[in-house]
Amino acid sequence: MTLQTMALMFLVTMSVGGIAWVFLYPLLSGEKAAEERFGSVVRAEPVRKVASRSPQRLRREQIEETLKEIEIRGRKANRPSLSVRIARAGLDWSKRKFITIGIVLGVSVFAVVFLGGGGPLAALGLGFGAGAGLPNWLLSFLRKRRETKFLQHFPDAVDVIVRGIKAGLPLFDSMKVIVADSEEPIRSEFRAILETQTIGMPLGEACSRLYERIPLPEANFFGIVVAIQQQAGGNLSEALGNLSRVLRDRKKMKEKIKAMSMEAKASASIIGALPPIVMLTVYITSPDYISLLWTHPTGHILLACSAAWMTCGILVMKKMINFDF
Repeated sequence: MTLQTMALMFLVTMSVGGIAWVFLYPLLSGEKAAEERFGSVVRAEPVRKVASRSPQRLRREQIEETLKEIEIRGRKANRPSLSVRIARAGLDWSKRKFITIGIVLGVSVFAVVFLGGGGPLAALGLGFGAGAGLPNWLLSFLRKRRETKFLQHFPDAVDVIVRGIKAGLPLFDSMKVIVADSEEPIRSEFRAILETQTIGMPLGEACSRLYERIPLPEANFFGIVVAIQQQAGGNLSEALGNLSRVLRDRKKMKEKIKAMSMEAKASASIIGALPPIVMLTVYITSPDYISLLWTHPTGHILLACSAAWMTCGILVMKKMINFDF
């Protein structure tokens, strides 16, 4: 018997055994009968018809519907349009202005590189990168900076609402105090909530829309708390007080993670900066030795491959040292 025949018989035997285990074992061991018995026990059988649903059940259903609406809205916030991204960055640009700026940047970089003797391919690549990459990077940078400022002052704004409600002010008037005394971007975001509520939208839904403009878990928590309180009632000052403590604890945790990851970030910065520094040092000491990299076609290929591998390494290190929770 050859080795191939033995391997084929082994595979057939294992296949037959696996099929038998899947289909025959539940019948022989009694698992199927046990599952049927358990299902008959836990199956909800109506004993009598209830004329009306209890208030607790109605409240639970309202909370479930509110959470579903907020979840759907959060999914939409993860796929923002260009106008939404511009608004999240705190800019009042139109889409036409943003696209025009990108085109001007791309054409300018293409002209500078091409007229400087960089070649049409390099000029086209750099022009496309400048036109498509720089504006989007600017939006991302401004959005992150705005979100950082929002998180810095948001717990204080929630505390203002809690103290106002405990003093007898309604939620709407407490938010007016935040609009009058807080800093940006807290002021503009709560002003948007008040303006949205003024035109007829319920205050709970207006607060839940904060997550669309500031896609942060903290903003989502605030919208959920206010929306559920508006739908089902409850002690809003206590709920927002608990939310304020959670926000401050999350802020402390972020700062702690940032401090503990500084060593890894410093190591990654040194590793990423070492090849360019070594290249510059060799160029200063022995320019003829390293000048082949940009004077010879093989050197061009090596430079491109080195840049690609360096980019991959930097992205991998960035992924390793960035902690999310």
